[in-house]
Amino acid sequence: MLHIVLFQPQIPQNSGNIGRMCAITKSRLHLIHPLGYKITDAALRRAGMDYWFSLDVHQHADWAAFKASPHAPRRLWLVETGPKQTIWDVRYEDGDGLVFGNEGQGSPKWLYEEMGEARSVTIPQANTALRSLNLSTAAGVACYEALRQIGMPE
Repeated sequence: MLHIVLFQPQIPQNSGNIGRMCAITKSRLHLIHPLGYKITDAALRRAGMDYWFSLDVHQHADWAAFKASPHAPRRLWLVETGPKQTIWDVRYEDGDGLVFGNEGQGSPKWLYEEMGEARSVTIPQANTALRSLNLSTAAGVACYEALRQIGMPE
């Protein structure tokens, strides 16, 4: 199983798109609080996210709670804009987790330092004058590269 980890996401539509991708790929979604939105039954219905309740989603009060969870991934890869290593340069394993910072600030410096250069990857960009991909697009690209390597769950 692949894990997708969203660190303090701010935009519900991005989390919703990523949640749908996780449901389709049988990946586990981790949401690290605080979130920039509330997850309520009414909000999920309004957003057409009827699949949310069949999604393997785990919410964590903070980074420490996530790391201590029995549901946390074995290895983590921080997907960011700065690393030299790309998503194509590493070998993913079943049980790995892809960590994404939030839409406003990305990943905090302390998280990048904790993960280290060896566990940080970037998505290659032909046009480096532009900042980065949208969070849900980046999660999709990285998720499918990892699944290409480890195989799609049945």
